[in-house]
Amino acid sequence: MLASFATRAQPLVVPLWPKGAPGFENRRNEPEQAKDYWIKNIHNPSITVFLPPKEKATGAAVIICPGGGHRELVYNAEGVEPAVYLNSIGVAAFVLKYRLSREENSPYSLDKHPRQDAYRAVRLVRSRAKEWGIDPARLGMLGFSAGGEVVAMVAYADGRGDAKAADPVDRLNGKPDFQMLIYPGPLGIPDSVGATAPPAFLLAANNDVCCSEPIVRLLKGYRAAHVPVEVHLYTQGSHGFNMGQRSKLASIGTWPQRMADWLADNGVLDPKNKHQE
Repeated sequence: MLASFATRAQPLVVPLWPKGAPGFENRRNEPEQAKDYWIKNIHNPSITVFLPPKEKATGAAVIICPGGGHRELVYNAEGVEPAVYLNSIGVAAFVLKYRLSREENSPYSLDKHPRQDAYRAVRLVRSRAKEWGIDPARLGMLGFSAGGEVVAMVAYADGRGDAKAADPVDRLNGKPDFQMLIYPGPLGIPDSVGATAPPAFLLAANNDVCCSEPIVRLLKGYRAAHVPVEVHLYTQGSHGFNMGQRSKLASIGTWPQRMADWLADNGVLDPKNKHQE
């Protein structure tokens, strides 16, 4: 997968707000810091666009939120690699660079700015659905670890936009149509799941001390609410196994296929399910 990514044209990066994030517009030109596997110092949040070949495209789309403890983004292993995988099954992918509240000297609030970025990302992708060849009603989110917390921050509210907003993007719905949480952290996990929660695919290792419990809690909530859910709780794997390629465990190494199966079985990959305007 990574080899195929290396041969592609440089992907398009789209800032969430043309003039910078609200209240922090004067920081939009500060350069990001990147080394090895991570990116941080994000002051101009953005999405990076990965579109599948037209002959493979299903119309489905996913916004990817990498993990990193809100101190950094594990951008390659939990952003680029999932995007390339999703492209291989015909899904458009958008990797979100959200602001980091636990980075040293961060001016951002954990309970506000990642949520603001996630909502804006969903609305922005929906606003350009025709341009990118996607169905605005088959737009989901995939979150790893802290990125799963970011997804959870927007998955359980109604997501309605502001009908009077000056920016037409902000008038659109910001709620994902489905969510996929991979070893998500506990923040944003609701005490109870409402009937309008998006269908969920949840996956973690049972020996992940921090991040197996959230999916157990969500499973109970989804079952009580009678909302579709699928859970994979593996015996081993611990935390941070990314897309599984680096693990020696057969179950972990093949977990992305379970996600692809879930997307197919639930009609997300079926172009006939295209939303009728």
